Amino acid sequence: MVQKAERVGSPRSRGGNPLRKPIGNITRGTTNPNRMRRLDRWLAGPQAWRLRTAVEPLVVDLGYGASPATAVELFERLQAVRPDVQVRGIEIEPERVRTAKALERPGLSFSVGGFEVPVPGNPVLVRAFNVLRQYEEQDVPAIWSLVQSRLAPNGLFIDGTCDEIGRRVTWVALDPERPLSLSFSVRFGSFELPSEVAERLPKALIHRNVPGEPIHAFLQAMDKAWLEAAPLASFGNRQRWTGMCRSLRDAGWPLQDGPSRWRLGEVTVAWDAVAPGHR
Repeated sequence: MVQKAERVGSPRSRGGNPLRKPIGNITRGTTNPNRMRRLDRWLAGPQAWRLRTAVEPLVVDLGYGASPATAVELFERLQAVRPDVQVRGIEIEPERVRTAKALERPGLSFSVGGFEVPVPGNPVLVRAFNVLRQYEEQDVPAIWSLVQSRLAPNGLFIDGTCDEIGRRVTWVALDPERPLSLSFSVRFGSFELPSEVAERLPKALIHRNVPGEPIHAFLQAMDKAWLEAAPLASFGNRQRWTGMCRSLRDAGWPLQDGPSRWRLGEVTVAWDAVAPGHR
């Protein structure tokens, strides 16, 4: 559980004001180099406009784990989008921050903190990967709201989960007001059915993959379209995945991307189409 729900949404924690104790729990911290490449590619691709147009190019890697490798990679990848980007790695465990300090350089820094996002100004991007997965589902709305309150006007908060080497990845994208979308990104050859990615759904959805829930219906629709696209396999998995996505779109699912992303093993659907139902 997060440290007391009333504290997560308290006025003291908003606006980046310092707290005596960071909000959150120490996570297991397991990570691997290049694990976040699929999400980083998305941030530096269709979402790059947010960083390019930002008044303050501040990006936060929240809960980067025992190794700062993925924060360093994020910084290097986003430099190609905005050379003056400022990436701040934030960890709740002080020893992890002390270790990361050796890798600081102009534009890249590390500090202790939690979901209150204790940085000056309002970040345009906040990435929290494999962090909320270690919390309770009931904690998610308050955490989302707190981080959203820290975003710049065109900012984006990414709550995502992936496997140990980044072959199966999902993430929710939220702006300051609401969740926008759910994205899937997979390595071709790493699955038999697309629904296998369900084990890496974000915390808000992982327990909702049951009949009657929208996310379950979407995953079942993916499997059906994937199987129906089997004749395209002779042209390669990229063509088969693209065929699956076209079928989903034709069936009325509100996909937010197109062939250029589908060929990478990605698909993004509007959040309202997969959001948890009421229990």
